[in-house]
Amino acid sequence: MNLIEHLKKIYDKNNKPFLIYQNSELKFSDIINEDQINLDIIKQGDVVALIGDFNAPSISILLRLIDLKTIIVPLTIETKNTHEYFFESALVDVIIHNGKIKRRKHNKNHILITNLRQKSHSGLILFSTGTTGRPKAILHDMTMFLERFKTPRPTLKMINFLLFDHIGGINTLLHTIFNRGVVVAPTDRNVDSILENCAKYKVEVLPTTPTFLRLMLLSGAVPSKIPESLKIITYGTERMDQSTLDELCKLLPNVDFRQTYGMSELGIVRVKSKSRNSLYMKIGGEGVETKIENKVLKILSKTRMTGYLNAESPFSEDGWYDTQDIVEEQNGFIKITGRIGDVINVGGLKFMASEVERVALMYPDVGLVKAYAKDNPLTGQHVEILINSVSKNIIDKQTIKNHFSSHLPPHMVPKRIIFDEMKISHRFKKI
Repeated sequence: MNLIEHLKKIYDKNNKPFLIYQNSELKFSDIINEDQINLDIIKQGDVVALIGDFNAPSISILLRLIDLKTIIVPLTIETKNTHEYFFESALVDVIIHNGKIKRRKHNKNHILITNLRQKSHSGLILFSTGTTGRPKAILHDMTMFLERFKTPRPTLKMINFLLFDHIGGINTLLHTIFNRGVVVAPTDRNVDSILENCAKYKVEVLPTTPTFLRLMLLSGAVPSKIPESLKIITYGTERMDQSTLDELCKLLPNVDFRQTYGMSELGIVRVKSKSRNSLYMKIGGEGVETKIENKVLKILSKTRMTGYLNAESPFSEDGWYDTQDIVEEQNGFIKITGRIGDVINVGGLKFMASEVERVALMYPDVGLVKAYAKDNPLTGQHVEILINSVSKNIIDKQTIKNHFSSHLPPHMVPKRIIFDEMKISHRFKKI
């Protein structure tokens, strides 16, 4: 399938803009006719790092690279300090940045890349966040990846909050394109800018993260700066806490809140929330199976990656992926309570860090929190917690200690409370 020709046919009957960026409304034809750089030095099967964003030049080049049957590594300027590691791990042949093309020499190959080249398929390489080690290079067969978008689905005007190097951002773009939708590409991803763009362009769907939604609440922007056009807010990429969801649902009664679930390793999987104010959901859909073993979610997906380029395969012999997510079941729905790495063991008593965070969020003036385990010579581990206060008001340490003691058993009470700014990644996740 020639992707650009296919999409041109889709948009031939559509006179509305496809992309809104920097106060410009662009039709799909405008994107394709964008002042194009010469890609003649790029060969079929090349691994191409494209450093960009959801703007007209980057989208145009991305689509052309798919049609050239290259293996694309979308990157953003926010991760420039790790680009050399990405280039090495992905075996990048060509780098495109700011309209300039540079060929990179190396003598390495990988069997998974060779297999894609032999099939004359385009590819997609994404990187994990690296929270448990060095980021992993995740290879997808882009030709197969695109198959899921061929079934027409309803689309609303969306703002592409998730980034160019994120599977959720790529999914938003492709879903929009294949369904003659409209995507708003923000130039800044802070609370004020995102909400201003939502209001200005009558955005209907905001896909985001729990941390960003928490920041929205803390900023005081909810509900006063939420436009009437906004119908749906989706959240994913990290665990949502119930108190934040409850507050959002109370302040925004006309907005539908929907949980998403996906990993770069698995592709985007279909999710159905039990209700707008519930953290319980169903995961599945065509080509996806789930099972729970020892409270841990495992997924079998036809849209999964072909494998890692710099790590061993995480799949079982029969293709199941261990998500490391610990879940609770309720009437056919599941709720993620944390990850295996979030389990804290104090003297043989195990619990989730999220339980300590939940209690912290009950305390006035507490904004963002992160509980974690620290080694302890007597009990094996103990709890510490980082707290970011809502205002400049100083939280009394003894009073909040008493708060923890009154709501938690002794082994779950934090031994150390740190008041400091929370580190947040460029993808708006707590670090």
